[in-house]
Amino acid sequence: MSKPDYDVIIIGGGPAGATSAMLLARQGFRVVVLERATFPRFHIGESLLPRNFPLIQELGLEQKLSRIPHVPKLGVEFAMADGAKFARYPFTIGLLPVSPTINIERAPFDKMLLDAAREAGAEVRESTAVKSIVRLADGDVAVSIGDAELSAKWLVDASGQGAVVARHLGTRQKSEDPRLQKVAHFQHFENVDRREGPEGGYPLIVMADEGWFWLIPLDEHRTSVGLVLNPTVARNLDVPANRVLQWGVERAPVVKERMEHAIGPETNYVAADFSYRCRPYAGPGYFLVGDAAAFVDPIFSTGVCLAMLAGQKSAMYVGKLLCNEVAPARARRDYIKFVDGTTGIFFRLIRQYYDHSFRELFLEGRGPLKVHCAILSILAGNVFPKPAFCLRWRLWLFELLMWLNRHFQLVPKQARFSLLSGQPATVAV
Repeated sequence: MSKPDYDVIIIGGGPAGATSAMLLARQGFRVVVLERATFPRFHIGESLLPRNFPLIQELGLEQKLSRIPHVPKLGVEFAMADGAKFARYPFTIGLLPVSPTINIERAPFDKMLLDAAREAGAEVRESTAVKSIVRLADGDVAVSIGDAELSAKWLVDASGQGAVVARHLGTRQKSEDPRLQKVAHFQHFENVDRREGPEGGYPLIVMADEGWFWLIPLDEHRTSVGLVLNPTVARNLDVPANRVLQWGVERAPVVKERMEHAIGPETNYVAADFSYRCRPYAGPGYFLVGDAAAFVDPIFSTGVCLAMLAGQKSAMYVGKLLCNEVAPARARRDYIKFVDGTTGIFFRLIRQYYDHSFRELFLEGRGPLKVHCAILSILAGNVFPKPAFCLRWRLWLFELLMWLNRHFQLVPKQARFSLLSGQPATVAV
């Protein structure tokens, strides 16, 4: 057998692929990153979990990160779309200690990570799409790029929603739960109103029957605004897909009030295909990381954290495989367990989030045995490699409280709000 071109081929240069490439290149392995776009490029997912920050520090990127415009993220705010109820939670009330974190525009953040991978010694080919998977076997993989073929010992697929390997294998499975089938409409705006002080950096999640909005401060002037809807609702609107955000803002008093002075495009971006899995997450010759493995509804801002930590974990296993320190079957089994464990708890919480009983309890902001503090710790990203027992049993308790609240109303009832009910009057927030 001829010597492969590289030790590792990584498809995709986003946070998952860049993290994996950086760590493998620092170990001296021959790594190539094949990225179909040219960085910087627009991307959503701008709010980082507190759990993300220790990894940034471990990678030695804290100083570079500080030079990119950002907003400190010290907590999160939730509201019903009509303004009837607000709840603001600083991360410091969680059961477990948290690191500081930020909201940041993804284009310069992702470019920083990819540049760091390049500086570490990885070969980075931008504007290079993978046309097909040629072969996948332990120690022998190959891909086609245009008229050329590249070979390596191992493949890391970080191709995002493109899910190159899973589409090749036919393993990409959408969630069958209708609550998890969503479509997002989003755009960046200037001069969106914010709260004063540290709470001005809290991402705001605004809830309605048909879906939810996000408002994420990115820097001193710009805010990311998005509307996530049930796809059936979106299809049945007599509104072009690139105008749905504007339609929703007009019908959600809280969002309309915050955007009274906003400046930005009248049209929006659109992204679909929410919530899928590509099992198995590792197989002969390959590991799937980030959105190429599973896409989790972004309600709790898990995307970048899940991607970078999976990139770190895949780099660890691939490095051990290249040094013959672990058997392929063992590496696959352990990696699959890691991805299942870390994504599973968020899929579980997201299903609950679309239950009105969850919203009533969550907006109340208190519960027995500090159950609300445990939920906040989970939302801060304290699930790696798995949640502590003090969080797990409180999550079970919270699920019991949800069931009881549906039947016995444990907390004040919150009226449901529908974006389809007309154009309500504006309320002060």
